Amino acid sequence: MSLPKVVLGGGLLMGLLAAPPAEARFGKRSDSTESSKPVHEATAIGSDRDDDSKKDDENKNRSSKSKRTTVSSTDDSYEYNSSASSDAASFILGAIFELLFRGMGEAIANTGTHHGHESVAPDAPPQRNSLRHAVPFSFRAGLLVSPLRGGTGLDFDLGWEAQRFGMDLRMSRLTGTWDTSAYRDTRTLGEMHVTYSPLVREELRLRMEAGVSTLDAPGRVYVAPSLGMSVEACLLGPLDVEGRLQMTPGPYQQLDARGGLALHLGSLMLRGGVRYLALDSEVAPLGLPLGFTPEFGLGFMF
Repeated sequence: MSLPKVVLGGGLLMGLLAAPPAEARFGKRSDSTESSKPVHEATAIGSDRDDDSKKDDENKNRSSKSKRTTVSSTDDSYEYNSSASSDAASFILGAIFELLFRGMGEAIANTGTHHGHESVAPDAPPQRNSLRHAVPFSFRAGLLVSPLRGGTGLDFDLGWEAQRFGMDLRMSRLTGTWDTSAYRDTRTLGEMHVTYSPLVREELRLRMEAGVSTLDAPGRVYVAPSLGMSVEACLLGPLDVEGRLQMTPGPYQQLDARGGLALHLGSLMLRGGVRYLALDSEVAPLGLPLGFTPEFGLGFMF
């Protein structure tokens, strides 16, 4: 054997002995210090596992996106603006109602005919509110309720007058129940009188009344002449005593008498007393016994 071949063979043998042992890799990861990388499992070509893994990844991504809550600044600003506008509207409405009620209260307290004002000078002319029942012009309206046995009575009056002449309008609604059943029989009484006051003083007013009265019965309306008289007198401070009598001589007979007290609180009056009402049996509401009954209500006088 020649010398070059001997040298070449020895070098190859030394290289094989000095080389590190080789490591077989069949899908396993070595324990060396090289950087770890995810290893995909070996699958057969054409299998469905790749498709399943892709679907699982897509489902996870969708679920994570659905869990995210999107907060819109537009919604926040809309809610803030709506709450602020509602608070402003409530404040404005409250202020308006407060002014209205306060104005009404002050108007009721500072008006009316029964305010006693002392004159600064003894020769000064009397003021309107100190004239009471002798005021040059007055307007009144009232509502009275009568809890009748077997029914109810509702009376509304409206009137105005100058120094001596005036007008008085009234309407009474009577409702009676027949034999405690659901059937109700009603009558409407009306009056329209011209008034004349022969006696007018600060503490007293006496009226004479004349006009017509009406009665609305089922199937018929009655119109008849009517006469009456009324009186108002100061009893103690703002407390007045009131009385009234009205008569209808025919074609149906009616007698309406009432008396009571009226407390003047500025232009507001609180009223209460007793009423006596008599009607012909032919026109009286069925099942409603007339006669004496209490009544109470309120009114205004300017």
